[in-house]
Amino acid sequence: MSYGDFQGVITLVLMAIFIGIVLWAYSNRRKKAFDEAANLVFADEQDKQHKHKREPAQHE
Repeated sequence: MSYGDFQGVITLVLMAIFIGIVLWAYSNRRKKAFDEAANLVFADEQDKQHKHKREPAQHE
């Protein structure tokens, strides 16, 4: 096996890994988990707003 053949094999392996990652990331099974992760920041802000609205009612 020459050095050129080795580079070709490595290129094919890396291409297969890349295609696998893209298919995994865009699969329908992962969409719900990625959507939940994308909205985590907004969920924290909504919780803070609900707590902020409730706190004045508790002091009254």
